[in-house]
Amino acid sequence: MKEENQPPITELRFEGIGVSPGIVHGKVLLMGTTPEKVRKRSIREEHVQDQIQKLEQALILTRQQIQDIQKRIADEIGEKDASIFDAHLLVVEDSALIDQAVKEVQTSLVSIEYAYSRVAKKYITSLSRIEDEYLRERAADVEDVTRRVIRNLLGIEHRTLDTLEEPRIIVSYDLSPSDTATTDRKKVIGFATDIGSKTSHTAIMARSLNIPAIVGLRDISTRLETDQEVLLDGYKGMIIVNPTQQTLEEYGQIEVKKQVIEEKLDEIRFQEARTPDGHKVILSGNIELIDDVPLVIENGAEGIGLYRTEFLFINRDDLPNEEEQYEAYRKVAAAIKPHSVIIRTLDIGGDKFLSHLQIPQEMNPFLGWRAIRFCLARPEIFKAQLRAILRASVEGNVKIMYPMISGVQEVQQANHMLEEARQELRNEGKPFDQHMSVGVMIEVPSAAMTSERIADEVDFFSLGTNDLIQYSIAVDRVNEKIAYLYEPTHPAILRLIKMVVENGHKKGKWVGLCGEMAGDVMLTPLLIGLGLDELSTGSVVVPRIKQAICSVHFSEMQHFAHEALHCDSAAEIMRRCEEMARRLYPDLVS
Repeated sequence: MKEENQPPITELRFEGIGVSPGIVHGKVLLMGTTPEKVRKRSIREEHVQDQIQKLEQALILTRQQIQDIQKRIADEIGEKDASIFDAHLLVVEDSALIDQAVKEVQTSLVSIEYAYSRVAKKYITSLSRIEDEYLRERAADVEDVTRRVIRNLLGIEHRTLDTLEEPRIIVSYDLSPSDTATTDRKKVIGFATDIGSKTSHTAIMARSLNIPAIVGLRDISTRLETDQEVLLDGYKGMIIVNPTQQTLEEYGQIEVKKQVIEEKLDEIRFQEARTPDGHKVILSGNIELIDDVPLVIENGAEGIGLYRTEFLFINRDDLPNEEEQYEAYRKVAAAIKPHSVIIRTLDIGGDKFLSHLQIPQEMNPFLGWRAIRFCLARPEIFKAQLRAILRASVEGNVKIMYPMISGVQEVQQANHMLEEARQELRNEGKPFDQHMSVGVMIEVPSAAMTSERIADEVDFFSLGTNDLIQYSIAVDRVNEKIAYLYEPTHPAILRLIKMVVENGHKKGKWVGLCGEMAGDVMLTPLLIGLGLDELSTGSVVVPRIKQAICSVHFSEMQHFAHEALHCDSAAEIMRRCEEMARRLYPDLVS
C-alpha cells in the first residue's frame, strides 16, 4: 500500500530577549515550574509545636541544599557567581517570614506548609510589584528559596539539570537560580524562558556558564514539546522551531562570523574608548556588590559609574551599620583602582523597604517617599551612609552621587548633611578625601530643567534615563499595556539630555549617562553626538560599546545628533540610529 504524503513540517520563529550570546541547535526539554499546590489543612492546638519543629527541620535541610549548590558553583565557575546564593541563605533565615508563618499556625491552626506558602506568596507578590527592575526580579530569589522550603516540608524531591542523558535546550516558563546553578554544562546547551530580562538570574547565570539563552519569549513553554528540534540564537533573541536545512546552513555561516567578532572585541578590550578623530569617552560599569567588580575589570571598563548601595540593605532584618558599609565601600574602591567608583546613596523607600522599617503604604510609592526624599527625612540612616562613604574615600578614587534629585534645595540639604559628616569625622580624627567629588542623578524632569542652577552645587551629573524616560513621558515601563510608549528616542528625551549636557559643560562639569540607553549599541552614535562625557552600563556589553565608540567620528556624530533633535518622532530617530549603526559597525548589529 502506498504511503500517503506527509505534510511538510513548518519552520516557526519566536522572538524574545537575547541575554547570553551564542547559537545552538538541538532538542527541547520542557521543564515545568508550576509551584506545588498546598491544600489547606487544619491541625489541633496540641500539634502546633510539632509543626514549628517541622519547619525548623525543613529550613536546616534547605540551608544545606543551598550551601551544597554554592560550593559546587564556587568549585566549577568561581566565588563571584557562587555569591549569588548569599541572598538565598538570607531568605532561609528571614525571621520576619518565619515569624509570620509560625504566627499563622498558632492563630489559625493550619499546617506549617500551608501557612508558610501563604506568607511566602505575599512576600513574592509585594516584590513583584516594585518599580525597580533589579529589585523586582529579586522576587525570584524569594520564590526559589520558599519553593524549596515547601518541597522539603512536603517531602517532594526536586528534579535537577545535572542528570540529563543527552544534550538539551531547556525550555520553561522560568528557571530558578538553583535550576541554572545545578546545570550540567555538557548536557544543557541552551535556555529559553517565557519571562525574564537581561538582569534576571537566568540571564546572569547563563552568561557565567557561557550557555546561549533567551528570555521574555512570552508563552514559548506552552507552544513547544519535549524532543522538538529547535535552533536557539542568543544574539538576536530568536528561537526557531523545526529549522530547515537552509536555515541551519545560514546559521552555520553566522556562527563563524560571530566568533571572528568576539575575537576582535578581545583585541580592543583594554584600549581606551576614543573616536578616530580623538574624542575620548569614559566607559564605566554598573555594579550592585563587590563581587561584580572582577567582571567590570575583565571587560575593560574604566571604573564604576554606578554602585547601587541599596543591595546592602535588602534581604535582612536590620540596617547595615556605618562600619559594615565602610568596609563594603572601601573594598570596592580598593578593587577598582586606579579607576574611580561613583557610589550612589540609598535609592530606596516606599515599597522597596522590608517590613522591619515600618514605612507606611503609599498610593503611588514611585512618586512618593523614596531615595533622597527618604534619606533627608531619616538623617540617622543617611548620615551613617555619608560617613561610611567619606571614610572609604581615603582610597582616593571615590565619588558620591545623590539619586532622584528634583531641585536645587534637595542638593543643598544633602550637601549640608555631607558637610556635617565631614566635620564629625574631622573632630574624631578619622581620615577622608577632603576633595571627594559630589554629583547628582538627573532622572526627574524638574532636575533637568533646573540643571544649570544645580550645576553650581555639584561636580558632575549622571543621567538616569530609565526613570527620566518614564517620568517625562508618563509611562510605567513595567506596564505591558503601554510598554510601546516607552521610547528612549522620544524627541523630548533627547532635548532633555542635550539640555543637561550643555548646562553641565557651561559650568565646567562633566556629564555621564548610566541608564539602559548606555548599553544599547544602536544608540551609541546619538549619545556620542549629544556630547556625553561618560557612559556607564552593564559590564558584559562594555567591549561592544567600546568598539562602537572607536568606529564613529565625533564631528560627524555631532551633526547626526543635531539632525535627530529636529525630528518629530521617536520612530524616525530610531530608524536613523539603526541606519547609522549598520553603516559604521555592521558586525555589531547584524
